[in-house]
Amino acid sequence: MGGALHFDQFDLLTRQAALALAAGQYKDAAAAYEELVAVQPDVISHRWRLGLAYALQGFEAEAQMVWSLSLAEIESEQPEQHEASAQELLQLLLSTAAEQQTQAAYLTAWRLRQQIRELDPTHLENLIQLVQLSVHLEQHPGEVLVQTGLTELLKTAAISPEQAETLSNQLLELLRLLLDQAYEHLAVYDFAEASALHIRDRAALEQVIQSRVHHIAYVMKYVVPACRLAEVVRQCNPSSLWALRFLSIFYRFNHQYAQSIQTAQRYVELCQTRTERLVGNALLLQALVRAGSDWQSAFAVYEQQRALLHDWLHDEPTPTNINADEPPDITLFTVSFCNFPYFVDAPQQIRPLQNQVAQRYQQQLVAHFNQQHGAGAWQRRFAPRRPTSSRKVLRIGYICRFFQRHSVGWLARWLLHYHDREQFDIYTYHIQRAEVDAFGQRWFVDPVTRACCFSGDDLGVAQAIYDDEIDILVDLDSLTVDQTCGVMALKPAPIQVSWLGLDATGLPTIDYFIADPYVLPESAQNYYQERIWRLPHTYIAVDGFEVGIPSLRRADLEIPENAVIYFSSQTALKRHPDTVRLQMRILKAVPHSYFLIKGFGDQQGVQALFEAIATEEGVSPERLRFLPSAPSEETHRADLAIADVVLDTYPYNGATTTLETLWMGIPLVTRVGQQFAARNSYTMMINAGITEGIAWTDQEYIDWGIRLGQDVELRQQISWQLHQSRQTSPLWNAKQFAQDMERAYLEMWQQYCE
Repeated sequence: MGGALHFDQFDLLTRQAALALAAGQYKDAAAAYEELVAVQPDVISHRWRLGLAYALQGFEAEAQMVWSLSLAEIESEQPEQHEASAQELLQLLLSTAAEQQTQAAYLTAWRLRQQIRELDPTHLENLIQLVQLSVHLEQHPGEVLVQTGLTELLKTAAISPEQAETLSNQLLELLRLLLDQAYEHLAVYDFAEASALHIRDRAALEQVIQSRVHHIAYVMKYVVPACRLAEVVRQCNPSSLWALRFLSIFYRFNHQYAQSIQTAQRYVELCQTRTERLVGNALLLQALVRAGSDWQSAFAVYEQQRALLHDWLHDEPTPTNINADEPPDITLFTVSFCNFPYFVDAPQQIRPLQNQVAQRYQQQLVAHFNQQHGAGAWQRRFAPRRPTSSRKVLRIGYICRFFQRHSVGWLARWLLHYHDREQFDIYTYHIQRAEVDAFGQRWFVDPVTRACCFSGDDLGVAQAIYDDEIDILVDLDSLTVDQTCGVMALKPAPIQVSWLGLDATGLPTIDYFIADPYVLPESAQNYYQERIWRLPHTYIAVDGFEVGIPSLRRADLEIPENAVIYFSSQTALKRHPDTVRLQMRILKAVPHSYFLIKGFGDQQGVQALFEAIATEEGVSPERLRFLPSAPSEETHRADLAIADVVLDTYPYNGATTTLETLWMGIPLVTRVGQQFAARNSYTMMINAGITEGIAWTDQEYIDWGIRLGQDVELRQQISWQLHQSRQTSPLWNAKQFAQDMERAYLEMWQQYCE
């Protein structure tokens, strides 16, 4: 363009530069602004846009040089203009970065916002957007959150009323993104607590957290951070029943039993409706019994819950009056009846009540589903398919949350290992899991036709099972997992079976409950909704257990070599005071004896319970030893070798613990009852060929405990019989058990087809 430019030429060049910049022709824009800066050095806006043209080409160093030199020059020559000029540059970069984000040019926007951060490290909106961009660009947003210092700024920031609404919305959106994409970074939870101070829409904040915290806690196993999120909701809304419910459950998972009980009590105080009181009482019952230290309060809540359930059955509105926006809460059903067997052995009274509550829940579920999706939608959605002759094998689906190193996993693995693949296709549905561990991979993924992990809702899981055309769906969780119970209630398979995880649910959609000749009395069908399918020998069998290296020695526990050691390894919820009293009477009658006690629960509270009852029964608490958990199941089994006699619990027996005891050849004393949970050890001992130690009354329990403690030869004989039984008994023949189960499946299917 040579020579001096006239005014109209300046104006033309300025417009050309601006148009090139707006059109994304950054090289041309830079050339134009270079010429403008050369002929109009005092027009500072030319310099700002020249640097911007460089930055948009990716020449960040050149852009930074133009801006920093210009600001330094202004500060030196016209200090009164420095602040205004810096603000002009800041606004230009902010608006351009926003435009780039709108166009999904995230990397360019990221670079611009880094430049903005250099100019103003405390600009909240820019820092929020910078972290948000790191999510889109997958640039370790948790680390970027720390680097920006955003969380610390939010704790002390004074935000003007004009900024408040915009920042509130931006913080809420960023929190949503971080909980979706960076939940594994602890800085996200610090940010959640700080941002909650500035988010105005409390309901929206609670919804964002509530919709994600379940996945973070249950599926991804970030329990402590998830509790922090629930605490955020509770601080914003102290009356949030959802937050109290979640916290009560997960404080318990963290072994914070006092906090679990306190939050459940607060939930009960805030309840307004009968359904809420049922849920609240169930949570409180669960918190108390899991702690295992305050049985007096637990019994009181148990009686209240039974009464509330009876009232609810008679007074709750009919299914046709259900609010379509409020699905039935499965917790009042699952949590209540999951805990009842720990209090009383009275299936003739409890199971009819359980069946009625299960039926009411099922009616409400169907009515709600039909209201949401149209009349008859539930019946159409999972309509049973007609049996087809095109498939020569049955499709068996197993649904469980615990296909892992867990009691259910240790026992169920053998059935899947021995399944006949010529007759059956095996599917496993892993509930509330994003992935499986090595144990699950070996036993529940590699050997099966198809394995699926699910972290979504009940309906999605049920639909997947239905689409897989499963013929027989087997539930291994029962009442212990709400989602599994919810899926089974949707009836995605024509035949549905409960096995292993716990007693039968009572849901009308469950066709069969797997038992054997011993684990339920002959009269049990009178009070079971499901048809009891009795296998010929045992309802469970294993080929054995892996055993590690023991970690317990008598000398370390200050127990003489010639003393008798009684042993009990159960969770606190099985420590019924009446049974503890029987155990102390055994100990008193065998003077030179000690009792080793191990298991999860409120350790101090459980120890106080045992010591108080021991003192009442005239037994020195010095004869009790309270053990920490073993580092692994293999070590626990090896540690059983220290025991002379294992004392079982009642009214809820051991199951996996009983199998492990028998496998290790340790004599066991068990009290047999009427309910499924009170007959586990009985059927296992019978199927191992052992009757010594089986008691039908409290006095027989005491007598067997004393006799086995005093009779060394009898203990040795039982131990020898148990080791011999590994070769001959149904309990240790998982292959035979698998064949029994397969025959049952084939007969179930034949009856269905007929």
